[in-house]
Amino acid sequence: MKMSYKEGFMIVTTPSVPGYHIKKVLGIVSGLTARTRGAGGKFVAAIQSILGGEVSAFASELEKARIEAIERAKENARRMGANSIVGLDIETSEVFEGVVVISATGTAVIIEPE
Repeated sequence: MKMSYKEGFMIVTTPSVPGYHIKKVLGIVSGLTARTRGAGGKFVAAIQSILGGEVSAFASELEKARIEAIERAKENARRMGANSIVGLDIETSEVFEGVVVISATGTAVIIEPE
């Protein structure tokens, strides 16, 4: 999967970007964010779980957290001088009851067209 940003910064889950070669590997980069369901979110989730189906309130928060983690990884990569992240991996872990950590980790690189 490839994401292209307006600023020309590429983020991919693959180890390379077709049509580009990696000029320099700068190192591992990550972005983290933690989310918790507040009392309202827990109440809505409880109602939705009784009825069945997706717990949309929490799914929406997780999507925001995923985007935030990727943006933080991107900011960290830019500080290293990268113009791309390859091999991006996104993980979700529950660290405490109701507290979820989203981690986006990849390799900061400088790529250029072949």
